[in-house]
Amino acid sequence: MKEEIQETIQVLKRGGLILYPTDTVWGIGCDATNAEAIDKIYALKNRPNDKSLICLVSDFKMLNQYVEDIPEVAYDILKYADKPTTIIYQNPIRISTNLIAEDDTLGIRVVDDIFAKELIRKYKRPIVSTSANISGQPTPANFFEISPEILKGVDYVVNLYQSTKNKKPSTVIKLDLDGKVEVIRK
Repeated sequence: MKEEIQETIQVLKRGGLILYPTDTVWGIGCDATNAEAIDKIYALKNRPNDKSLICLVSDFKMLNQYVEDIPEVAYDILKYADKPTTIIYQNPIRISTNLIAEDDTLGIRVVDDIFAKELIRKYKRPIVSTSANISGQPTPANFFEISPEILKGVDYVVNLYQSTKNKKPSTVIKLDLDGKVEVIRK
């Protein structure tokens, strides 16, 4: 795993795209602070750039570095969640502007997968995560269902967990600064 993390970090530093396992589905990722790399993901997925992407952070400390005001309820939701949970926060900071939605929000998940958590921790920046499919196509159930155009369109494919079946996509919850909680996806 150590070698995979080192190789993946080198690709991220060069502005490249990675295909990697997460705590939910296989994801296409890049440095969440690199606008050009994010544009490459939108192009590869043939996804309109007004349709938001999410990013992953390694822990609460990193989350605090990229969201200006985190409602207290977010910590409770994450602490007691029984499956991966992405929270849409208002006022993200230090993130590429083409990752932030028009309403100044961004979905962020504190990742629980061993590889993804260690990769992000060592890289010291959030990483974009979007399902490894062309926009509008079904999310692949495992690595072997990922389309050839996605495989060819990334700069590096992580060589771990390829025979493992994907878990389900994360729960998505939107939080307002006033404490309003809205479940977007269960």
